[in-house]
Amino acid sequence: MVSHSPIGPVEATKVPRYSGLGTFVRLPQIEAVPDYDVAIVGIPFDGGTSYRPGARFGPSAVRQASRMLRPGYHTELDCTPVKELQFVDAGDIACTPYNNQKAVEQIEQAASKLVGKNKAVIAIGGDHTIALPMLRATTKVHGPVALLHFDAHLDTWGSYFDEPINHGSPFRRAFEDGLLVEDKSMHVGIRGPVYDQDDFIRDHEFGFQIIRCTDLDREGVPAAIKRVRNRIGDTPVYLSIDIDVLDPAFAPGTGTPECGGMHSREILQMLRGLTGLNFIGADVVEVAPAYDNAEVTSLAAATLIFDIMGLLAYKISGRS
Repeated sequence: MVSHSPIGPVEATKVPRYSGLGTFVRLPQIEAVPDYDVAIVGIPFDGGTSYRPGARFGPSAVRQASRMLRPGYHTELDCTPVKELQFVDAGDIACTPYNNQKAVEQIEQAASKLVGKNKAVIAIGGDHTIALPMLRATTKVHGPVALLHFDAHLDTWGSYFDEPINHGSPFRRAFEDGLLVEDKSMHVGIRGPVYDQDDFIRDHEFGFQIIRCTDLDREGVPAAIKRVRNRIGDTPVYLSIDIDVLDPAFAPGTGTPECGGMHSREILQMLRGLTGLNFIGADVVEVAPAYDNAEVTSLAAATLIFDIMGLLAYKISGRS
């Protein structure tokens, strides 16, 4: 934890939440503080999208929706993240919208400047392609990690229309790059049809276990929490949340929605049951505000990020 007095968000009792800084929960910009524990950074890239584009506008929409949050005391986690750690908004990473390979390189290079041994990064996507460069930047510091992946889809496919870097392939590329600890990673919320039954066989070969939405129906969230904790243990873990893990009723503003997803309360309950895991980075991706309704999806993403802030506060400040 930094030694200087933390600088928190703009005080909402003095400056109304609908005004002031446009940063995430009106946190200070990275240039405004001498040091930080956690940087929140936008990655407005959606060149890997396979169906509905628009996630490039996700970071700005999530920041806007975050104005509705009260980033003080987190009742369920019994902590005040912005008082325990120095959070900053690091702005957006600039990357080309025309070349996926180059964009991934640009994102990795920029993210590498933010990640540190005692500095975590929460990325706001953008499509799920951005998880690959984020993992590359993170593992440069921490070595291979366990991946905890909330999504409707596996995202371990090969290529799509001969493009190997896309939002359905980041974790296959991560496996091929040796970024994942063997037999520690998990998908949560998987549902819907796949191209071939072999997709699940290959996914298992990559070292993943799956908690499907139908498993949550049968076993409940507490059992899922136990499975995740038992599998990951104290391994450094990167958390990646595709907003389409939520049912379209709770997150309509996304590129590839799938019916039968998690409820907002279920995913929040699950995250809040994972305090003490060794989280070292995270992303929340695939918010496409053009398909949203009354900022429902953007607010869900912003709320998840605030919960991740709480999880990191437990881990980095030594509360766990």
